[in-house]
Amino acid sequence: MKINKRYILSFLAPFMILISAIGLIFRDNSRKIFYLPIGLMGIVIILERGISRQLDRKKILKKIKSYQKVK
Repeated sequence: MKINKRYILSFLAPFMILISAIGLIFRDNSRKIFYLPIGLMGIVIILERGISRQLDRKKILKKIKSYQKVK
């Protein structure tokens, strides 16, 4: 069975943010900095997917509008 990369990333990004939040809350002050990159990467993955989805929708809408003008 083939696993789609989008499904893995959709579960991985919130998990990364959760690990980061737990690490920032429960670790001592000297080790908290190590959890920031994983949280930031989780946020970036979510934002990137949302932005790319919006851009894809705009491209599809432009194609639909161009076909309507031809007729």
